[in-house]
Amino acid sequence: MMNKTTLLCCVCAMFIYACSNKKNIEKPSIYKVLKPVVDDTLYTKEYVAQIHALQNVEVRTHIKGFIETIHVDEGQTVKKGQTLFSLGSRGYQQELFKAKAQTKSATADLKLAEIELLNAEKLLQKNVIAKTEYEFAVAKVEVMKAKLEQCQSEEAQASLNLSYAEIKAPFDGVINRIPNKTGSLVEEGTLLTSISNTKEVYAYFNVSEKEYLDFAAEHIEDKIDDKYIKEGASLLLANGEPYRFKGVIETAESEFDPGTGNLAFRAKFYNPDALLKHGGHAKVVIERPVKRAMMIPQKSTFELQDKLYVFVLRKDSTVEQRNIQSDIRLPHLFIVDAGLRKDEIILFEGVQSVKEGDKIIPQLMKTASLTFLNQ
Repeated sequence: MMNKTTLLCCVCAMFIYACSNKKNIEKPSIYKVLKPVVDDTLYTKEYVAQIHALQNVEVRTHIKGFIETIHVDEGQTVKKGQTLFSLGSRGYQQELFKAKAQTKSATADLKLAEIELLNAEKLLQKNVIAKTEYEFAVAKVEVMKAKLEQCQSEEAQASLNLSYAEIKAPFDGVINRIPNKTGSLVEEGTLLTSISNTKEVYAYFNVSEKEYLDFAAEHIEDKIDDKYIKEGASLLLANGEPYRFKGVIETAESEFDPGTGNLAFRAKFYNPDALLKHGGHAKVVIERPVKRAMMIPQKSTFELQDKLYVFVLRKDSTVEQRNIQSDIRLPHLFIVDAGLRKDEIILFEGVQSVKEGDKIIPQLMKTASLTFLNQ
């Protein structure tokens, strides 16, 4: 009898505890709620970019020969006109001497022919010779002139070939890799090195057609001769550090890539320390304005099956799970594109503690400013 009484008491106690616990669960809790903030703001967009030197050219030979001297080293800064390589030039010097001698000989032959023409003209006037002999003297002068011109052309070519034995820098820049060393035999057109001018660099990056149209609409007054001259850009280096100089978006290509649907933009950056190198990679960072953006805190949202949700407060103080759309993410904030009205109230925090249809005691936050939301 005692065991039955004890068991009955335990069951009653458990029933009373369960009822009490159920009442506690069903009792509404206080949650902070807020309305979306609508204001003008800026957001940053990052684009993968490739760095190109302002000038980057290959230095190649114009003639065949042996490399006698390399006057520079890889990575060295050079000035325009500075000698970079010297090729064996003895053969070209001999050709130049030969061409000069032929020019002198042709000059002498021309003078002799001109004297003969002058004598023939005097003799013709005295009827000592026939007119055909005079015309022969005239033709001979013309032949000698043509021969002299040919010799002068060959001399100029020989002089040019000799000058090609000294390879000079086409502009101020930095020497890159030198594949051939002293003593190497190089053919005409052989790559000796390349030289880069990186005092300023270009950063090329791709934007979508929509972004391009938005960008063009915002800066239509700044567009002069297909160059955008006022839009600023920042650069994020490969190590995640920001580059200390701001850049300017200068221009865009005239055609979209048919494969990707993107358009290439070009930004220019000052590079006095030569930190940025040709062929490097970085990210171009652009600030874009958003007018009358509707913003909510990120902590007021949650994801479910790759979709973004918030809890919207109904009039009866119950919460409704609502899918929203957001293409722009700011630090601590989302800009809502669809799914929410600016006059609706959402749960500020505690989204993991409630579920669809739960009733809450809302505490409306009256200081929902951008500064507050970013804290």
